[in-house]
Amino acid sequence: MRRSFKDYLILTAKGMAMGAADVVPGVSGGTIAFISGIYEELISTISGVKIGLLQTWKKDGFKAMWTELNGNFIVALLGGILFSIFTVMRLTNYLLEEHPILIWSFFFGLVLASVYYVAKQIKKWTFNVFLFLVIGAGVALYITSLPPLTAAASDLYLFFAGAIAICAMILPGISGAFILVLLGAYKTVSEAAHEFDLKILGIVGLGAIFGLLSFSRLLKWLFANYSTLTLATLTGFIAGSLNKIWPWKLQLETVRIGDKIITLRDESVMPWNFEAEPHTLPAMVLMLAGFALILILEGLAEKKPVQENAANPNV
Repeated sequence: MRRSFKDYLILTAKGMAMGAADVVPGVSGGTIAFISGIYEELISTISGVKIGLLQTWKKDGFKAMWTELNGNFIVALLGGILFSIFTVMRLTNYLLEEHPILIWSFFFGLVLASVYYVAKQIKKWTFNVFLFLVIGAGVALYITSLPPLTAAASDLYLFFAGAIAICAMILPGISGAFILVLLGAYKTVSEAAHEFDLKILGIVGLGAIFGLLSFSRLLKWLFANYSTLTLATLTGFIAGSLNKIWPWKLQLETVRIGDKIITLRDESVMPWNFEAEPHTLPAMVLMLAGFALILILEGLAEKKPVQENAANPNV
């Protein structure tokens, strides 16, 4: 795919949005990738990372290998993700601590519109399609309602924790950070990052690479062979995750990890049953803003092909 410099700037901005989402327990970078229109390319690119690329480099040169890898896409997107993690993450964490209801309301509207956006791509609704949507929603709702496991620090456990968490990060609706909390590995990984424990970070990183490469191949195969059912399941995943990011919650059990307070168990309530100030009106406005943002992006995406075709009368 040929892209202009402007296209790569936009791609980097999408990476920044994915990075900001991935560091928030409850929001998935995969959801952002889906609504920004790069999800299938992301999955295809990741699944294309293989040993055979070295043979291409040896036979046809670095440029041919880089093109087959879709290297420009990876650099632009990964650059945005990393930039966001080291900069926007601080702002996101600050806003979540100081104005949690307002920020979660915006996220809720964003993800709610994402359900509509993904479901709209399903051309024909059948019983099986609806069934897979319900199954996806049920699985996501179940996962987000699970109590955290007891912390475990064995090397093998951390390897698979990294593999599962990274799968969640590219799966719309499920947060990788939240999965680490559920697996009891969040504290171990966060402390390792803070203390630069290269052994633990290396084990988790290897698990993440294993999970990313294997799961992306599975998703690519599913899109190629069962596109409609896969879309239905992902729609269900996103819908089922809405409970996790509902703005008004009663915290039933929390734990402090370093300077962060992680909620282990909570209960969603209506604004009028919330113990503190619910900020109902501004929260509703931000929900509508998040919802409208997705509709605007969708409208821009639909207009773009028309403009391109108008510029090329032979299309």
